[in-house]
Amino acid sequence: MARLSIRIDLGPDWRIGPGKVQLLEAIAEHGSISAAGRALGMSYRRAWLLVEDMNKGFGRPVIEAQIGGKAGGGARLSAFGTDVVAHYRAIERAAEKAAAPFLARLTQPADPAP
Repeated sequence: MARLSIRIDLGPDWRIGPGKVQLLEAIAEHGSISAAGRALGMSYRRAWLLVEDMNKGFGRPVIEAQIGGKAGGGARLSAFGTDVVAHYRAIERAAEKAAAPFLARLTQPADPAP
């Protein structure tokens, strides 16, 4: 079945798409950048760079990090980060609903030749 993959270009060199949103969701689920990265098959460095890219692009933090120590560090989504995920998923649902009849036509089998 055909499906949409939404990437939103927010500036000339700044975009957000399914990968960054999945990372934010994984951070919310696992409570750390490193655990989220592992769950998605990426290194801590890659996950951290993606978070930094989002912080820079939006001009405000998408996560709140806690410094490590005896209890270990951690991370959670900021209120804004939670909004980013919610708004992206709402855009995605609206686009999928609008595109559904067109995608269905694209995936119909061809009419047999007479």
